[in-house]
Amino acid sequence: MNRRARLALLLLLAWPLAAPALSTDRRQPIHLEADTADIDDRSGLSVYRGNVTLDQGSLHITADELRVHLKDGEIDRIYASGRPATFRQRPDGKDQDVEGEALRMEYHATQDRLILLEQAQVRQGGDSFASERIVYDITTDQVQAGAGGSDRVRIIIQPRREKP
Repeated sequence: MNRRARLALLLLLAWPLAAPALSTDRRQPIHLEADTADIDDRSGLSVYRGNVTLDQGSLHITADELRVHLKDGEIDRIYASGRPATFRQRPDGKDQDVEGEALRMEYHATQDRLILLEQAQVRQGGDSFASERIVYDITTDQVQAGAGGSDRVRIIIQPRREKP
């Protein structure tokens, strides 16, 4: 099987994990808690440390540290780190949350892209995949995993139950 066919198969198999979040999440307020907060309006950087939790609609993030970069008053990038940092979100039309964890996570708002780095894992139901690097393009519902070298992608796909 050539490389392009393998990639297409991987994306097809990963599709259930890449469902978009609830469409109402972005319209919900953000609730953020941390032990400390350093907010610099001039630079547009806010740093939250210690037992950080962020909730917006069905989205729930935990981290040891969360850095929020604003551009023109809007979120541009978010960096989360932890042992591990985690996220959970309910996709539209699904009855199970997508859950993930990594030592580092990056969200790039302008590209609508979530990147999980170092010991990255994503799960939904019994399906999962793990790699040192997982990139999820929220707009196109595409997932890429693997960073090259000796890194291997590990995927578990449960058989789908037949509907009666």
